[in-house]
Amino acid sequence: MSTTARARHVFGRIRWYVREFTGESAYDRYVAHTRGCDPDAEVMSRRAFERNRTDAREADPREGFRCC
Repeated sequence: MSTTARARHVFGRIRWYVREFTGESAYDRYVAHTRGCDPDAEVMSRRAFERNRTDAREADPREGFRCC
């Protein structure tokens, strides 16, 4: 494997980890799941998805809470 290919591989793995850690990939999984289950279903926008996700997280005391 060349140095460039190895660097791309390492960068790709780091990018994947950061996206998983920050929750950035959650919307991509939601879209894939929704389209896989029902291709005709309406998919929420990213903004609506994040709002819904935040509301659900704040409503569930097991997920933690915001103090401010």
